[in-house]
Amino acid sequence: MTALATVAQLAQFDEIIDVRTPPEFAEDHLPGAVNFPVLTAEERAIVGTLYKQESSFEAKKLGAALIARNIARHIEEYFSSKPKHWRPLIYCWRGGKRSGAMAHILSEIGWKVARLEGGYKAYRRQVVEDLAVLPQRFNFEVVCGPTGSGKSRLLQALAQAGAQVLDLEQLAQHRGSVLGNLPHAPQPAQKMFDSLIHAQLQRFDPALPVYVEAESKKIGQLRVPDALIERMWQQGRCLVVEVASAQRVQLLREEYAHFIADPQLLLEKIDCLKTLHSKERLEHWRTLIQTGRWDEFVLDMLLSHYDPAYHRSTLKHYPQLDQATHIQAPDISELGFQQLARQLHP
Repeated sequence: MTALATVAQLAQFDEIIDVRTPPEFAEDHLPGAVNFPVLTAEERAIVGTLYKQESSFEAKKLGAALIARNIARHIEEYFSSKPKHWRPLIYCWRGGKRSGAMAHILSEIGWKVARLEGGYKAYRRQVVEDLAVLPQRFNFEVVCGPTGSGKSRLLQALAQAGAQVLDLEQLAQHRGSVLGNLPHAPQPAQKMFDSLIHAQLQRFDPALPVYVEAESKKIGQLRVPDALIERMWQQGRCLVVEVASAQRVQLLREEYAHFIADPQLLLEKIDCLKTLHSKERLEHWRTLIQTGRWDEFVLDMLLSHYDPAYHRSTLKHYPQLDQATHIQAPDISELGFQQLARQLHP
């Protein structure tokens, strides 16, 4: 019988093997886990249907054959190269039959295999519990500033300088606005977003500040964990990045170049603002887009849409904004933000 391990013991293993189906793995998985499914989603559905419509005996026969075939392939293609002292941790949904089958065969070969007690379900429960208390351990330096002021670039520079950075928009694969979808980068599932935040917070030192961008409760379709956003709102120390309007326009043209390359996509996004702006303003924006007057379009979007919305949201969520430290990068280049980062994190 293979040993059982807990979520607290993950670091003791050489590799974490997730044997669930690829869709289950894609929705969320343990940090650093690799996916070697013992059943594909289609195979699992077939076995489940057989179990319900005929009998558990017939389902188990088919399931055993499919699982054995898949494990054999994984051994031949991947596990056979592992040394004798390799220590894998295996898990499935609840730590039952799927992980048990893989663990049994690998342990019979001679590897010291363990199964995660309670499986992914136990891990997910731990993440939810931790996210309710972990944020309280940290002091957050909340980077504020209007759209186009380079908040994300500053966070990247701070991370490069060795500061503790929680880049929520990077984890969420979204810039947090109606135009915030990143090209060719769909947002992760909510559970995966939670796991990514959890993994970051677990690595941080509570004695040092954590830099984070000012956010609202949602980034695209994803929710920021309640305890984290409340800690940022109520206890975060605000840093306001100031950048001239012309530089903001230049920065946004660089970061949203995919819209300039595909104006039709931008026109579709503009339609999402019809409940917030008049028909005349929307038509004006469409004309600027269609005629390629990008600087005019970006500046008008900033002044008419982004700046008022950001100002209202920031004042509402960050009552300590009037005590903020105001900072300014020499310019919007990578070097400029690196210089600013070194001022904040010598």
